[in-house]
Parts: sequence; C-alpha cells; structure tokens
Amino acid sequence: MLDTAQTIIQETIPTLEGWLGGPVDWKQIILIGLAPIFIGTFLIEWWVMRRRGQATQFVGKDILTNLNLGGIYQVFELIVHALFFMAAMHWVYDQRFFNVPVNIWTIVPLFILLEFCYYVFHRSSHRIRWFWCAHVVHHSGEHMNLSTAMRQSMLYSLTGYWLFFTPLMLLGVSPEITLAMYAVDLAYQYFVHTESVRKLPAWYEYIFVTPSHHRVHHGRNEQYIDKNYGGMLIIFDRIFGTFEAEEEKVEYGIVRQVHSNNILTLNLHEFIDMLRDIAKPGPIAQRLKHIWAPPEWEREPRKQPIEP
Repeated sequence: MLDTAQTIIQETIPTLEGWLGGPVDWKQIILIGLAPIFIGTFLIEWWVMRRRGQATQFVGKDILTNLNLGGIYQVFELIVHALFFMAAMHWVYDQRFFNVPVNIWTIVPLFILLEFCYYVFHRSSHRIRWFWCAHVVHHSGEHMNLSTAMRQSMLYSLTGYWLFFTPLMLLGVSPEITLAMYAVDLAYQYFVHTESVRKLPAWYEYIFVTPSHHRVHHGRNEQYIDKNYGGMLIIFDRIFGTFEAEEEKVEYGIVRQVHSNNILTLNLHEFIDMLRDIAKPGPIAQRLKHIWAPPEWEREPRKQPIEP
C-alpha cells in the first residue's frame, strides 16, 4: 500500500509541476485538500461546546483572524516553495548518503525520525528568537479552538523551518515524501487544538500528543511556558524533560501579549522588536546575539564609569 502511495505521488509530480509551473509543495497540497474536513470538524466542535454551554473560547474576530492567517500562510508557502525552497531541498537530496525506500518496513522508523526533527524544530522555535519571530504568531491567540491550528505565520519558510527536516533527505527520502509525511503530522496536530476533549486513555496520553498536552503548550502560565513540544508523539518531551501535565486552568497567549487582529502586525511585530533590539548601541557580538538567544534574553546594562 505504501509502495503504491509513493508511486502515485512520484507519477503525479510531473503533472502537477506542469500545471503549477514549478516544484510541488506536498505539505500544502495535502493540507489544502483536507480543508473541508478541518472546517467541518471545527463546526462540530462549536456545536458541541455550545450545547455544553462552554462556547466562551469561540470569539468571532479571533476566529476570522485565525482563518485569515491560515489563508495567507498557505498562499505564501506555495509561492515561496515554488520559487526557492523546493529547489534548495532537492539540492540537499542530491547530496544524500543513502536511498532509503519508503515501505511497510521503513515508514514507522522514518516517521519517528520526522517527529524527532519536528521536536527539535519546535523547541528551537521557542528557544531561538529568529525562529520564534515566526512561531509567535501561532501562540498569540488568547482562545483555544480548532481554528487556532490555522493561526500560522506566512514567514515560516523564510526563517528556514525546512532545514530541520534535511536529515531525512540526506538519508534518501525525497523532499516530496518528506513533506507528505510532515503534512500527516501537521494534520494530526489540527485536532489537538481544542477544549472539547479533556483526557484520553492513560496509555494514549503517555505516547501521543493529546488536547490536554497541547493546551499546556499554549499556556502562558509560568509552569506551562516552553513545554510539550511534540507534534504527534509526546515521548521526546518525556525523554528530554520538557513534558508538563495539565493541572491548573490554562491561560492562553504569550507573555508580551499583542492585542491586534491586523494580519501584518501579527506576522511582523516580533521581527520588528528583534531588529530594534539589534539596533541598540553596544558591541556587535551582543547586538547579534538577539538573533539566536532565547526570546526573553536581554543585554546586561552597560556599567557607568565611577565618578572620581
């Protein structure tokens, strides 16, 4: 079955490239194809929570902002990938060390490797300001429902998220298959952005990311910040000490909250703040450190000379 799916993708690539006039971003193609399911489940979630009298997380302006951010993200990703980054991915793929087939024997270990790459990417997106400048968009929402999953930055590609997945390409997994697997991971993540599901069976909660785990990840409560980075699996958080169980009620949003529904403001505010920090006077090494230091890092104030 997997061999058949891989063959279909490989045979379809030239046709789609002809239609689109360039390389195909399978991640976006698959996610756009799933859009009716995403929207349908969101409507079901709203209906269920409304019946329960728990629909406070559904705010019209916030939902519209999420949809707009998701739409511009998808358009921008398709354009940028077609023009630049699929070519870069194929260059990396051309330097591969092996040719690992994607079949029933390899798909599980390859997916676990992809999940590990996602964990590193996601953790870096919180602890390295350059990547946080894009990822902050996803966390700036103060409500949690399935539409929150659509709250994405149009600048992910420009910050270089795809570099984290190059280990698969160097093993011999094509960029198209890598992005297709990543799309599956992202599609799963859509369904954990909800308050409609409290807890799942203990064995499932131990292995897989659940809505409870991901609510924690979106919390700005002190004990919840920078926890639960997993996309589909929670095991790497348990291994590397970044797991936190949901205990107290989650307060959603970011520490320095941006109260705006303007798409450009939400996409650019952290980049602008970072550039302002870099522009402040000081040694060049300290100024540039704002790019790779954690988002909360600040320079030590310069010591004033002691008056004689």
